[in-house]
Amino acid sequence: MTGRDDLAAWPLAALMVGSGVTHFTNPGYYRGLVPSWLPARSALVVLSGLADVAVGVLVAVPATRRTGARSTAALITTYLPAHLEPLRLRRTAQRAFDRPIGVAARVAVNLGYVAWAAAVARRATGRPRIG
Repeated sequence: MTGRDDLAAWPLAALMVGSGVTHFTNPGYYRGLVPSWLPARSALVVLSGLADVAVGVLVAVPATRRTGARSTAALITTYLPAHLEPLRLRRTAQRAFDRPIGVAARVAVNLGYVAWAAAVARRATGRPRIG
């Protein structure tokens, strides 16, 4: 793993750990993102926060980076329905990011995160760096 590869991995790790931590410091925000058709919204916020932290830590460690980055891509993909949910309720959308253009932006950003994680996974060696 080169230092340049670390430059892509470390910010991704920080993003995921930071996101996970904010699930606990601002749970109301994340409860508001959970689709209304899913049960146990508070429990899902806790579980997704823990998952975000876990994949972020895996990305940070060179020996587990590939697995962590692949898991990050998969996890962020599971969040896409939450970003599409406002389209069902677009007639009553109050916030700009819940209107169609805002939803499109949210989805685009999250697809960018998936691509970023996939790129980190492709470059990861899956072995610890020596020296």
